[in-house]
Amino acid sequence: MTPDELRVGLYVDLELGWMSHPFPKGSFKITSARQIETLRSLGLSRVRVVPARSDPVPQAMAPHEPPAPSAAEPAAHALDPVDARAGPAPAATTSQPDARELQRLRHAERVAAQRASLESCDRQFDAAIRQYRTVVELIPHDAQAASGQCLQLVSSLVSDMLGQSESSIRLLSETTGDRAWMHPVNVTVLSLLLGKALGMPAQALRDLGLAAFLHDVGKMQLPDQVRLSDSSFAPAEYRLYQSHVGFGVDIAQQLGLSSEVQNTIAQHHEMLDGSGFPNQIRGADISQAGKVLALVNRYENMCNPPRQSAAVTPHEALSQIFSQMKERHDVSVLAAFIRMMGVYPPGSVVQLSDSRFALVVSVNSARPLKPRVMVHDAGLAKEDALILDLEQMPAAGIRRSLRPDLLPADARDYLAPRLRICYFFERASDPVRGEVVP
Repeated sequence: MTPDELRVGLYVDLELGWMSHPFPKGSFKITSARQIETLRSLGLSRVRVVPARSDPVPQAMAPHEPPAPSAAEPAAHALDPVDARAGPAPAATTSQPDARELQRLRHAERVAAQRASLESCDRQFDAAIRQYRTVVELIPHDAQAASGQCLQLVSSLVSDMLGQSESSIRLLSETTGDRAWMHPVNVTVLSLLLGKALGMPAQALRDLGLAAFLHDVGKMQLPDQVRLSDSSFAPAEYRLYQSHVGFGVDIAQQLGLSSEVQNTIAQHHEMLDGSGFPNQIRGADISQAGKVLALVNRYENMCNPPRQSAAVTPHEALSQIFSQMKERHDVSVLAAFIRMMGVYPPGSVVQLSDSRFALVVSVNSARPLKPRVMVHDAGLAKEDALILDLEQMPAAGIRRSLRPDLLPADARDYLAPRLRICYFFERASDPVRGEVVP
């Protein structure tokens, strides 16, 4: 139907992204002449109408409900019933924004909210890194203070996470600095999210978080040529590298942490099939927390290895773990991790069903199949790019994942895929669900 044929009572489906119109939803029933005027101002040649959801055409238009004017008719015909009895409407004042201005204002508000949310997550991640460095500095001199710092951070993370009915896993801004400081924080965040997804109680989550936070602290006892290696060890160096697990357990004991924390640190390189180290334990001998930490540690090391050229994308990491390492990890823990992260975890570069390129920036850990993405849009400056919630766009989907180096140059510059994949969590916002037209 053409915009000139629209009337009150018709149910319309704009088939537009929510950035492209000022209405709360893209599908709705027209209830006023003013809505019709706004629809006509969008410049559409045709508007999809859903007859099954529309009011029937009245036999005779009631006098108190005049037909909506066509574009060629005088504006006075567009008056609402009360205005019609009062006479012609006064001319619109400049203080009342038009549809295009409303759209611009809403866009600016959404971009500002996005920036504030990302900056909050970045700040919390950076604060956790600083706290980890403080702990490492305190351990040789003041074990009690170091233990207190660990407990304070992990308890705060667990409290915040349990206070959220649903959490979103958020991709952070590009980070710089020593990987050794970022890795334990990344592993802690993902381990806690996975522990929550598995239904672990609060105390078990705190123990898991402490073990994740300190799982690699034993590496500080290693000589630099081993600690800073890119993992290409000679046999003797590899045996020395494995000793970091025992050093970490000793430090946890020194800090007065529980046997559960010590045991989980001891198991963070053990594998279900006995191929891990240092004790080659297998199956049921590995605790649930140990299985969680081993899986998350593996994923994080694949995305952010010591040698950056060996990195794989988050999507590739999940795919490789599932297809090539499934026997090394508990099937229920692995399934929960994939459900939580989604097939395309944050940090994945994807092509949408409409062929546009996008970067996955967050995923609701309870509803991961429709993530939030930043779409390459040459018509918008990248600092003004909106994050689109695919859950609000039933017709939109992800066609495939691809490596960042396969992006066209303009899309790669715009999306700026991260060299290092770092995560934090935030309260998941409820999506505004589009109405499904039968």
